[in-house]
Amino acid sequence: MTAAQNEEVCAKALALGEGELDGNGKGWPGGFAYFDETPVDAWRYQYVKRAIDFTFALVMMVVLAVPGVLIAGAIAVTSKGPVFYKEERIGRFGRRFKIWKFRSMSPNSSRRISIVNMRPPGGISEWRMRKRLADPRITAVGRFLRRWSLDELPQLYNILRGEMSLVGPRPIVRSETALYGSWLPYYLAVTPGLSGLWQVSGRSLIGYEQRAKLDASYVRSWSLANDLTILLRTIPAVLGHVGAY
Repeated sequence: MTAAQNEEVCAKALALGEGELDGNGKGWPGGFAYFDETPVDAWRYQYVKRAIDFTFALVMMVVLAVPGVLIAGAIAVTSKGPVFYKEERIGRFGRRFKIWKFRSMSPNSSRRISIVNMRPPGGISEWRMRKRLADPRITAVGRFLRRWSLDELPQLYNILRGEMSLVGPRPIVRSETALYGSWLPYYLAVTPGLSGLWQVSGRSLIGYEQRAKLDASYVRSWSLANDLTILLRTIPAVLGHVGAY
């Protein structure tokens, strides 16, 4: 990938949501064909990984149906508002989709820090610090769900629809594309995941630049074996509440 191609990709990424892309990789330099060093166009990624994602998500939605109903009931009883929270995220090739979560905040509290307007060192540091501090918008049930990452369970539906995968970079919002810098094309080359290398490497405890580098490393070295390793590492990361806020 040349510097010129990378610059063009990043410029197009910053125009996401403006109707300049068709969400299928067309309009990008080489249609991502210049990622010769990555294996994400192999049939194993396109078909085998997708089959595993679909089967696992379907089975887990059945297995977790009762706990899901109990969580939904706890949210409904303890706070007014919808059980689920949906927010637009950026997926593979810039496709936009709605990510599903169990609502963990009070209604009408979705005000987000404008990350794209924040500049280091103070801006991003402040944003990362706020994630660590007690947020009064988070409900009591929501704090429990976040601590155990249970608020992410509805994303099995996103996996079933093909918008997400079991393993991949965590889906980002439009404003976060600016923080990826030259690493952004790697994020856009794959399907975002329920878990990923960033999550099992410290999650919110590490800086954003390191997160972007981890995502690029995942794409460069992708394999089904690496996905399995990340899934296995996810278990102790969740049970140990590593970087969960």
